[in-house]
Amino acid sequence: MASPHRQAGRTACFAGQVPAASGVRGTWPGCHGGGCCGDQVVAASGAKRRGAGGRARPSAPQHPALAHGRHGVGRPGGVWRAFQRDPEFGPDGRGGDALPELLHGQPPVLPIQGSSAHRTSAHPQRLLYYQWARQERFYEEFPINLKTGEANLTQIYLQEALEFIQRQQAAHRPFFLYWAVDATHAPVYASKPFLGTSQRGRYGDAIRELDDSVGRILRLLRDLSIAENTFVFFTSDNGAALISAPRQGGSNGPFLCGKQTTFEGGMREPAIAWWPGHIPAGQVSHQLGSIMDLFTTSLSLAGLEPPRDRAIDGLDLLPAMLQGRLTDRPIFYYRGNTLMAVTLGQYKAHFWTWTNSWEEFKQGIDFCPGQNVSGVTTHSQEEHTKLPLIFHLGRDPGERFPLSVASIEYLDALRRITPVVQQHQEALVPGQPQLNVCNRAVMNWAPPGCEKLGKCLTPPESVPEKCSWPH
Repeated sequence: MASPHRQAGRTACFAGQVPAASGVRGTWPGCHGGGCCGDQVVAASGAKRRGAGGRARPSAPQHPALAHGRHGVGRPGGVWRAFQRDPEFGPDGRGGDALPELLHGQPPVLPIQGSSAHRTSAHPQRLLYYQWARQERFYEEFPINLKTGEANLTQIYLQEALEFIQRQQAAHRPFFLYWAVDATHAPVYASKPFLGTSQRGRYGDAIRELDDSVGRILRLLRDLSIAENTFVFFTSDNGAALISAPRQGGSNGPFLCGKQTTFEGGMREPAIAWWPGHIPAGQVSHQLGSIMDLFTTSLSLAGLEPPRDRAIDGLDLLPAMLQGRLTDRPIFYYRGNTLMAVTLGQYKAHFWTWTNSWEEFKQGIDFCPGQNVSGVTTHSQEEHTKLPLIFHLGRDPGERFPLSVASIEYLDALRRITPVVQQHQEALVPGQPQLNVCNRAVMNWAPPGCEKLGKCLTPPESVPEKCSWPH
């Protein structure tokens, strides 16, 4: 991941840049009601495309998430929802769309992203758009039973995805599906057939339903005979939120801490690539990757070159996935606009350490339950820029034993890491901050179509204020 925060990480996926460059550096407080959490399935399918150099890529899927969605079936809502909803201001704050127009022929796009679990009286409900029928339904009409954990939302999201794929195949159109459900985000939920079926409790029930849903999507691709022409990538937007574990959250295994931190438990996620006939089944790649790489990889799949008017941090993963070729590259860990750490090879250097504040910790908010590592899991922001804490992740994936600063190994690792970080910081062009000003009045109090449903809410008075970033 590029960030332990959901919006910053997902925007990095669609922008191919570290959060400091995109301008989306954290979680916008207003999006807590907008559903920016959950596991993600990205599926792109298409016919032959010819690259910029005239090369033909047989059966190369197209990735329209990088283009405007105004003339297609939808738009990549996962990114748009990370920004202000005021129609006068696009994500770039200048009335335009921050997503680059890289594809001129817009294939159909369907973003499906859960958010019902996070609607509160302070954050108005969002609309669930049924793109084909142009019917609008409010998330509040699909309730979650907080006592039993029963909700049919995952099945609704699944059915919409299946129907979308079927429509595009019937019309012989390439498509892009962004499927990010939030069933595993507290409050955890599952539909009735899955409740009580797992030994892991309600969280396990949600995982079983998610697993079944992904299987049904893949089965449909096979049934429609388009599996070999469809690239599917499964991953998550951050590590498990240990603050709600074990009943309402997952486990990060041996890794330190969880979501909201730049330790491995907050940044390291599973990833599965599926492309029958192209990616051999059952292989394991040791390529160090980031969700930003989906941007560059998708351009490569579509036969397109990355934009040249900005620095792109994403790496094309096709050589690793198709030929097993590994690329030695750094991964930069940002929290807000601060470079907290970097991984290069097996070594990870922390320039700053911080879990969360003492004030939050004393209130019971703990991002690292049962994992106190002296001098590492700090509750004050500790600087280590002169002598970074360096761990060998191969021997110590839990980041519990920093290398001795007097050791030859430490000095050798520092000599390799220092110029890489300097080069990155010198080349970085900070993006205009997108999430510095918060205003509840610009949220979806009265979205289009609410009049017909009698669901419009009266927006509060417009009071712009500086956003609070507690994490």
